[in-house]
Amino acid sequence: MADSQISSSQDLNSLENSADSHIAVISPELQTTCQDQQGFQDRVYLLASVIFQNNHLDKPPALRVVNYGTERMLPLPEVKNKDVLHRAYELAFNTLKYQEFLEDIMTDSCFYLKQPMPDDQKSLAAVMLYELQDRQFIPWEHGSEEEIIQEVRDVENHLLRFKTKLAASRARYRISHNIWSIDLILPETVRMKQERSNSLPLYAWVNTLNSSLDEVYCVLKSAGFSVVELIEQLEGRTFCRDPHCVDMLVLPAQLKTLPTQLLSSHKLIIQDKSCSLGPHAVCSQIPEDGDILMVGCFSGFTVSHTASLIAEKHKASSNSLPTVFTCVSDHTHCQREELQRTVTAMGCKNVKLISENFQSLHCDDKRLQRVRAILLTPRCSMSALCNPVQFMLQENGDTNLLQDLSQGAIPQRKLEALVAHQKKDIDHALKFAQVLVVVYSTCSSYPKENEEVIYRALEESNARSEEEEHKQVDFRLSASPFSIPDQDAYPIFMLEPSRQNNGCFLAVFTRDQPEPKGEEMPHKVLLKANAKGTLDKISSDHQLTRKDQHGRTKQKKNQTRAHISGPLLSSCIQLKKQEAKGSNSPPLCGHQQQSTQGKAKTPHLQDSKNTLSPTFSSSKQKSIVSITSKKSITPAVKTRPSISNLHPVPPPPPIPVAPAVRPCKTQVVLKPVVLHLPPLNFPNFFLYQPGRTRASPNLTHDKRGAPITLYPSAFARDAVFKSRALF
Repeated sequence: MADSQISSSQDLNSLENSADSHIAVISPELQTTCQDQQGFQDRVYLLASVIFQNNHLDKPPALRVVNYGTERMLPLPEVKNKDVLHRAYELAFNTLKYQEFLEDIMTDSCFYLKQPMPDDQKSLAAVMLYELQDRQFIPWEHGSEEEIIQEVRDVENHLLRFKTKLAASRARYRISHNIWSIDLILPETVRMKQERSNSLPLYAWVNTLNSSLDEVYCVLKSAGFSVVELIEQLEGRTFCRDPHCVDMLVLPAQLKTLPTQLLSSHKLIIQDKSCSLGPHAVCSQIPEDGDILMVGCFSGFTVSHTASLIAEKHKASSNSLPTVFTCVSDHTHCQREELQRTVTAMGCKNVKLISENFQSLHCDDKRLQRVRAILLTPRCSMSALCNPVQFMLQENGDTNLLQDLSQGAIPQRKLEALVAHQKKDIDHALKFAQVLVVVYSTCSSYPKENEEVIYRALEESNARSEEEEHKQVDFRLSASPFSIPDQDAYPIFMLEPSRQNNGCFLAVFTRDQPEPKGEEMPHKVLLKANAKGTLDKISSDHQLTRKDQHGRTKQKKNQTRAHISGPLLSSCIQLKKQEAKGSNSPPLCGHQQQSTQGKAKTPHLQDSKNTLSPTFSSSKQKSIVSITSKKSITPAVKTRPSISNLHPVPPPPPIPVAPAVRPCKTQVVLKPVVLHLPPLNFPNFFLYQPGRTRASPNLTHDKRGAPITLYPSAFARDAVFKSRALF
């Protein structure tokens, strides 16, 4: 039957959306699962049989009552009509709930013995039998224009011919199990979820990219809706605001229609509340200039909701709009195309798809350099949802959990596999150095997928940060924006499943902005200075070009060199002049001028042109010595005076020849030579002090009053005469 099912369902690929664009009818996935007496279309039964064949509980051969064949994992035909797909999944999901009950009444009534059929058609018989007994075995009424699938009509005829015996078997089953309703055979958790799903209100958020909350209010009021304060007051044509999400409205579960202009123009989007808490949490925590990375299971509506919240938050900002990156590696090709079409129809312009696996992305990726927040919505058990089929189809959930959810429990091996994948995603998200916020959201009621996995991941992340060479700022659990201040001390947010909402778990990891490791970029420094008004204080007339600044710097260096070498140059020039006059005129002592009337010249001692500039300190002594020749005592007469009472003065060393200096009007700056000599002690030796204008030599006078030069010791004298020239 598998081949016949697939071949007969090829027509599903060419289905068109049958919804009328002028009538805003609520889609069937948002209504109750009860159907009218007309039943489903043939294509719905055929598609539901394929889903049931892939997910039914396969019992051991000893306990197997009905054999559905060996074919599993049949390819599901592509269906463009979402209403048909949702009805098929709902029918298959309910058939899985009552699989054991349906097998019992078919065996008790001897249906398979009296109505033989191939094993691969028994899946189709099971889904049609559930729908027939749910309508109290009332025959189907087909429309005149309805498409006919012969295989479905054959199984329908078999069931209708045997409906009396099937109804009797159903009654005997109720009596034997002492139940007044077939629903009581279901596990308590499954039965409670089924009851809640029938009374669950509708949640819809306002797309601020195309409309506003005030506009939606006006349209609803003009259509006859009235506003109430609480969800408990919803009845008839009423609506209210959601207490957690400011852009979300709540409508009654029994509502069938909404104003056409709101749904057709994508101004009001009907989506479960559990899908909207994550986008609100991440958008409230993200910095102004940060992008968002979305990872996990989500639909185009969830991505568009995140993008609209970001755009609304930065509406007043002049900066560029942050980007919402979405990892779609877990999505099929059809799901990616559907997501892209939805995002485009919603008017989102700041969404980019990433086809790479999240685990392969690194913080050095150029596309993710501005990402400051990550929204994790990984695959979970969906155990906190009242109607998991709706979430599974709308948010691209894991359809392999359909049979487990129908029994109200997830096997341990599947749960451990989900937890391992969730922990892997959290660990990788916490490794991004530039990320400041990580929001983790699930629709699970198992602590292993919620509290336990986040605390374990947080502990390992902080321990890993301590071992790294460049320690990062540790993450911490922070209160969600939905927590009540001073009342919710618990850092995580949990929405318990009830008649008013599905269950949801949400945790927010945050950390402070790390300090910049290097210098700020020049353009950022200029922007900050301009914002503070610092640049306004600097006049444009005083701003120097780079060339002018270089010239002034060079001029300052030349002035410094001239200041250092000035005394040395003057001494060299003076010595050169004195050497030229040595044979013609006696040297003058001091600065005394010669008499013009022929008077006898009074002998004077010429002041030696010392340029010694020593600097002494307690720890280190450095001397910069410039030696000039010292003239012997020259009297005014030709005779040499007796100086026997003094130490014999050796002949002066040769005068060092200074570099030839060409006389010029402008001052020539010479490069000084600095010699670092070992420290020497010069007791009572006169050293030239640069701060003095006129130096006083160490002179004494003889008995006649004539000045003579004294050398305190031979050591000091030798130190002077044995010095080498500096030029």
